[in-house]
Amino acid sequence: MSLRPRSGEQVPSLTAQVTRASNPDGAAAIWVRDRLDGLWRDEDFADWYPRDGRPGLSPAQLATVCVLQFLLGLSDRQAAEAVRCRIDFKYAMAMELDDPGLHHSVLADFRNRLAQGDRADRLLDLALARLKEAGLVRERTTQRTDSTHVLAAVRDLTRLELITEAVRAALEEVAGALPHLLDELVDEDWGRRYGRPVRLGKNPTKPKTRILATGNDAVRLLEHLYRHGADRTSGPRVQALRQIMVQNYHRDATGQLRWRTAETEGGPGLPPSSAAVVSPYDTSARYARHGHIITWKGFSAHLTETCAPDGPNVITDVATTGHHARQSGPARHSYPSRTSRAAARRAPGRRRLHLPAPPGASHP
Repeated sequence: MSLRPRSGEQVPSLTAQVTRASNPDGAAAIWVRDRLDGLWRDEDFADWYPRDGRPGLSPAQLATVCVLQFLLGLSDRQAAEAVRCRIDFKYAMAMELDDPGLHHSVLADFRNRLAQGDRADRLLDLALARLKEAGLVRERTTQRTDSTHVLAAVRDLTRLELITEAVRAALEEVAGALPHLLDELVDEDWGRRYGRPVRLGKNPTKPKTRILATGNDAVRLLEHLYRHGADRTSGPRVQALRQIMVQNYHRDATGQLRWRTAETEGGPGLPPSSAAVVSPYDTSARYARHGHIITWKGFSAHLTETCAPDGPNVITDVATTGHHARQSGPARHSYPSRTSRAAARRAPGRRRLHLPAPPGASHP
């Protein structure tokens, strides 16, 4: 798929006439077109697509659809239907009234492209620059930041399920890359224990036996990989297994493998929630809490928007943190320049949050 820039196209006369007649007071999609002439141009996406291939849909139009989709809280199917049926959407994207629109799967593909590198940051900066040119965002203005929770796309596991699933994930990874290394290790018992996603529940049978057996299996696997030199080329699942083993097991004075317990129970202690891995499939997700009621495994999303009384509220920055953080409510502040916002964006431990998507397939 290649890019064929179509920026500069005017709204078809019939589309403009019908839109004005049916929406005399305007709408958000109409204002985007009238006041900003679109937030982006196709040339802004030149490095997203190869030069050769079948011409694709206008990326500037797809980005506009994603913004309107978020603004109106639409799913991909609903957004595609709005492009096909809603006059204000057709006006915003300079489409003919009889244009059939797009298939809903195109939006997911566009978001996948958007998630690569710093593309989302660059698009946000371009949008803010054009909003500033239109007088909707000023250089010095009051802003506020608030946070909400983002669930990781992983299953909620107990500690025993976590270590068992980590062993299974590491075995799957090694089997895909270096299957001959498992010939001497994996037997029928291992196949029964790790042949499918683990589901033990909160009250499994013989928990102490399972804890020691799984820990010993993990140690055998890691030592086996070390002896064969595969630890130097191991992938993220094996690395996750090492982390999960350290946070759940320890060696006692005699060198025996033991299950970690809290210091209040006379044990060596558990790692803080801000450092504990909660899934072998996403090692950046963390256990988080908001107050004494809301708890989740994932991230915290921090949104900053302008809140001047004489202008619209515009989101100027969105970032996610994977560490434990508490915030009681919105915080007001002033950013004197774009340099301050850029510096805040580069703060340690922060990740950019890209355009939201409908829930996808979760890891086991």
